[in-house]
Amino acid sequence: MNNQKITGDLRLAWRALLAEPTYAAIAILGLGIGLAACLLLLGYVRHAWQYNAAIADVDALYVVKLRNHIDPGSPWFDQAPLLLRGVAAATPGVTAAAAFVPARPNGAGLAMRVDSRIHELPALAVMPGFAQALRLRALAGDVPGTLVRPDQLVLTADGARRLFGSEHVLGRTVQVQGKLLRVGAIVPANGPTTMPFQALVGVASVVMDPVFAREMDGASGWWGKMLLRLAPGTDPQGVAAALQAAADRAPVLHDYPPEVKARLAGRRPLEIHLAPLRTAYFDRDIAANHIAQPGERADPATVAALAGIALLILALAAFNYVNLATVRVLRRQREVALRKALGARGPRIALQFLAESMLVALLATACGLLLAWLALPLFGTLMNRDLGAVVTLSNVAGAVLLGCVLGLLTAGYPAWIALRVAPRQVLAGRAGSESAAGARWRRALTVVQVASAMAFGAVALAIAWQAAYAMQAPAGFDPAPLLVVDMPEPDWNGPQARSFAAAVGALPGVAGVALSQDAVGRQNSAWMGELKRPGGTSASVDFRPVSAAFFDVYALRPVHGRLFDPRRDRDSDAVPLVLNAVAARALGYADPAAAVGQTLLFPDGDKVHQKRVIGIAPELRFRSLREAARPVAYSLWAAQPTLTVRVRDRTDPQAVARVERDVRALWPSYFPAALPRVQPAGAVLAAGYADDLRIGRLLGAATLVALGIAAFGTYALAAHTVQRRTAEIVLRKLHGARRPDIGLLVARDLGSLLLPATLVALPLAAFAIERYLSGFVERAPIGGWPLAAALGGTLVVAMLAAARHAWVAMGLTPAAALRG
Repeated sequence: MNNQKITGDLRLAWRALLAEPTYAAIAILGLGIGLAACLLLLGYVRHAWQYNAAIADVDALYVVKLRNHIDPGSPWFDQAPLLLRGVAAATPGVTAAAAFVPARPNGAGLAMRVDSRIHELPALAVMPGFAQALRLRALAGDVPGTLVRPDQLVLTADGARRLFGSEHVLGRTVQVQGKLLRVGAIVPANGPTTMPFQALVGVASVVMDPVFAREMDGASGWWGKMLLRLAPGTDPQGVAAALQAAADRAPVLHDYPPEVKARLAGRRPLEIHLAPLRTAYFDRDIAANHIAQPGERADPATVAALAGIALLILALAAFNYVNLATVRVLRRQREVALRKALGARGPRIALQFLAESMLVALLATACGLLLAWLALPLFGTLMNRDLGAVVTLSNVAGAVLLGCVLGLLTAGYPAWIALRVAPRQVLAGRAGSESAAGARWRRALTVVQVASAMAFGAVALAIAWQAAYAMQAPAGFDPAPLLVVDMPEPDWNGPQARSFAAAVGALPGVAGVALSQDAVGRQNSAWMGELKRPGGTSASVDFRPVSAAFFDVYALRPVHGRLFDPRRDRDSDAVPLVLNAVAARALGYADPAAAVGQTLLFPDGDKVHQKRVIGIAPELRFRSLREAARPVAYSLWAAQPTLTVRVRDRTDPQAVARVERDVRALWPSYFPAALPRVQPAGAVLAAGYADDLRIGRLLGAATLVALGIAAFGTYALAAHTVQRRTAEIVLRKLHGARRPDIGLLVARDLGSLLLPATLVALPLAAFAIERYLSGFVERAPIGGWPLAAALGGTLVVAMLAAARHAWVAMGLTPAAALRG
């Protein structure tokens, strides 16, 4: 019998929805859009918390971090001198110490050829003990044994599928850098991680430079990445203190010139810290250098904010449904009164509205899951993450459970309104209404909806404007005619790289080529060193090794003196030096021009080299607008991995694309074992603000969702206003009110909603915008236009949402109202 009652209630609920298709569409779509946005955002948040979770007993693993105080502005690196590995292994409480480096620097993968196809797989070069420290489980083969063999490699299951199309590839061979390696072991895919790999090789592998096997023993102070596995109950700070003491005692780490020691003023030159691997994804302090990139990271405040936005959007959608359902109950008072008069008790009335709410919630959940599934590829691209794993059976079940809970929660208030209907009063023609407190509560919820949309819109506009400004801010050169080509490791240091550069320079349409350690606007290969005035000031500067044609290719002119000139300077000349004005001032020259012609000292181990300043270069934006300009010194050294190509005809928009095609066509002849890495210089500059643009677009999407929900809420409120004030409208018309007067009446009611929403939203948005912009040393001239634009857009959407019911009110006739 209970099942029959439930089935009957659901059937009645279905008929009630079919009887009002407009209401059903708005209710289901509004709740479904909110659920879809919530599911996508919470999926991303869950993905963020899953980083490194696939590693066995990850909570016992710690990353060794280091900060170099020789440079006053030094960031943290997730690297340390590898001589500390032995110290760590001997420290009580450390059960395993692993050391590794990327098999190829600067984020490049290890190029592998199978048959005629080349794939780049993220790969690590590891020292013995890595497999034990991470507790890598072999699906096939022997992991530790493979990693000590120079002619073998380990593949993850997903890496094996990329290369061979199958996981069962033990014993198969793959060509890497012209060398044949055999697959000696297969391990499971490591999921989202801050140290991604699909291949592992030993440091003594035939595909690695022999210097790795010699230097990674730590005797020379070589840096690398280190992971320590600690026994339960071990204090990480105690282990860090032991490593710090070893670093303080190691002579190889303290071979600094006297002026550097004087600048340290007794402080430790190297600061050691241990950080949990489990939360490494949220460690935004890690910087890039020539050894490795930080990898995928996220700001914990941003992730928490996205979780808050997800729940807020869901709450707004639920508020919207409660508003719509309440207005609908008030319109159905006569139906409820008749059912009560015919003997229906309170629980049956409540169950009927609960059934309707649950049906709407389940239909909205299905709609939300469909929308989320359709939008997932676009959302994953927007967030620059592989989010395919969020579509799992457990997540779908969780979404359905969330929909059911939402149906239960949103049924309460409309059911309470229905229970308060007085049959005698309603059937006598005196329709009741909700309490004044309930009406105020629903009105406040609509204010929250409108305010949220307005605040999201203002912040999204400000972030997008700042990101666009940063990407278009003068970089000190014109990027339009320039292409950046990253040559592969280790071939960039060989004769084929020089031949490739010459061949590119001879292409039709190419005006010149230059080599540098890194592209302008990128920090993949930072190299800091000391410069000293004889008997005077010393300064830590960023060294930028370049070829003699560098400044010509970038079309730069000297601020003072002269720049490198391929007609006068040789790429092998170690004496000439070009500074930027920041470096000249850091060295104590009040006027940068005074540095031209001066001799500077460059300490290099136990030797001191003399450098001669030949000129002051204009400022180039090597760093983002979040960082102040650093002292830069340019030196001549042609063997560098980054080739910059200048296109001759910059007025032809297709010229750069033609040269790029020609460069790609040349590539296989010189680097047959690697994939080409070619991009416009403008793309390199823009990459530094990709996260800002991404967040701006995400907030823009959240704004559209919030605006849609606010429109539905305003629509419901306008409907209720017209219904509640029908008698007043009729009386006004009987006393001569015209149609514009009635429209103004509805508009005033809408204005009383928008005014408090504006007073809440705009100050909050202004505070959030200021907090965001405070991270930049150079801001866009934003002013108050994002706030004004958000206010104007919200007003337009609200007016459009209320227009239909305002029109109904203006067209209301006394006779029709009296018949109703």
